[in-house]
Amino acid sequence: MNPIKGKRIVLGVTGSIAAYKAADLASKLAQNGALVDVILTENAEKFITPLTFQTLTGRKAHTSLWEGDAHVVHVGLGERADLLVIAPCTADTLAKLTHGLANNLLTVTALASRCPVLLVPAMDGAMFQNPATQANLETVRSRGVRIIGPVSGRMASGLLGPGRMLEPAEILGHIRLVLGENGPLRGQHILISAGGTQEALDPVRYLTNRSTGKQGFALAQAALDLGAKVSLVAGATAAILPTPAGAARFDVESADQMAEVVLQLAGEADALVMAAAVADFRAKAPSPHKIKKVETPPAIEIERTPDILSLVSEQRAQTGKPRVVVGFAAESQNLLENARDKLKRKRLSMVAVNDISAKDAGFAVDTNRLSLVTPEGVEQLPLMSKAEAAAAVMQRVTEMLRDPGPVTN
Repeated sequence: MNPIKGKRIVLGVTGSIAAYKAADLASKLAQNGALVDVILTENAEKFITPLTFQTLTGRKAHTSLWEGDAHVVHVGLGERADLLVIAPCTADTLAKLTHGLANNLLTVTALASRCPVLLVPAMDGAMFQNPATQANLETVRSRGVRIIGPVSGRMASGLLGPGRMLEPAEILGHIRLVLGENGPLRGQHILISAGGTQEALDPVRYLTNRSTGKQGFALAQAALDLGAKVSLVAGATAAILPTPAGAARFDVESADQMAEVVLQLAGEADALVMAAAVADFRAKAPSPHKIKKVETPPAIEIERTPDILSLVSEQRAQTGKPRVVVGFAAESQNLLENARDKLKRKRLSMVAVNDISAKDAGFAVDTNRLSLVTPEGVEQLPLMSKAEAAAAVMQRVTEMLRDPGPVTN
């Protein structure tokens, strides 16, 4: 499902100290299965060599408009490309692209290409903020060119300000977003919850669980790869995970907060995948002050937290949305029996259940072993990465959105 795999990507590298990041980006693209053709400008070669990119991609790195048959080089690269990425893109190259100048292999290829173009600016803060640069950015943006970054930070000059190139991992996410935007979920809004909630006992302690949010975030990425609009509701235990490029993120802490956001967004979503591990219980009356360590432990009365999927089911009966609702179940015994009960009781389209007692699946690991339970039966998936598990779940969601079928009674 990775939209990068098998795609031809032209990576333009221009004369910036940030060129070292382009090597990492080229490596990541190749590792994801892309065919990467690198074009270095003359100034880029002052910072990094073509041999570096040839070693990382296994393909020739291009430098001159006059190498071999010049017509074949630039037209061939531009015509075959699925995406042109210029990272880093200097102010000089940006200006050339804006005005249609074509005096090196990269700018000639840009003019000859018919594919989407993604620019990743990198320059000193004053250069980036200069009205001429801002006008150039606005002009190329109006032509459909995608621009990501820059971010603020320390420059090579030692000054602080906007102009630092995005990190390669983040650029990779935007590349996935561009290449996957015409996928089978284009035009569909997928709402995903991830991570565990925290329920306060006092100002410093809380009830929670072992969920890291990794599976939910992988589901968000898988939905984006299929072209969906994604809203990601992240519980407190997932706070440190980076947001997949293109997802609208909503951070919450408690079950009450998650219920409020999910119910608000569910009314405009086509599918809900409730992968969050919502705490089942909370203190009935959290202490306003830190509970002191005493010889006799205090008694803490607990109560149930909101059952978010049941609330969604009630709302869905009135509005008809989301059309597809998927629940997750983390079980330690009677997996399929409990999943079938949850499927029927909460009127779900599917339940993805996993065994939390397994050391190689579930919480705090990068692999999972899911069983997908629907009204039609059970599909047991083998042990796989959470990214692969997410792709499998989202493939089923895609199929169900085509034909959601009756709601379970």
